[in-house]
Amino acid sequence: MRQLLSIVAFYRQFLFWSLAINLLMGFLGFFMLSAVVSKLFLTVFVWYFMNQTKAKGNFIFYKHQGLSEFKLFAFTFLVDSLITISFLMVFNEFS
Repeated sequence: MRQLLSIVAFYRQFLFWSLAINLLMGFLGFFMLSAVVSKLFLTVFVWYFMNQTKAKGNFIFYKHQGLSEFKLFAFTFLVDSLITISFLMVFNEFS
């Protein structure tokens, strides 16, 4: 339970931008697969960016919670993908 709350706390940093990208993808008419691949690319980019800057120190808290960087970003990607797919399904239904 503690690890799940840590993942949610980590994802909260990216929630606004994720929803903005979901909106953009919905308006541009992205298909589900291309949206998920785009989210995978963005997740890898954020991981690379955080490892190359001073933000690397932010992972210490999550390592103390028992989460590796891979596990943290993998679960973040899965949650983000589920939200993206759900959002695009609703968006496509009403457009």
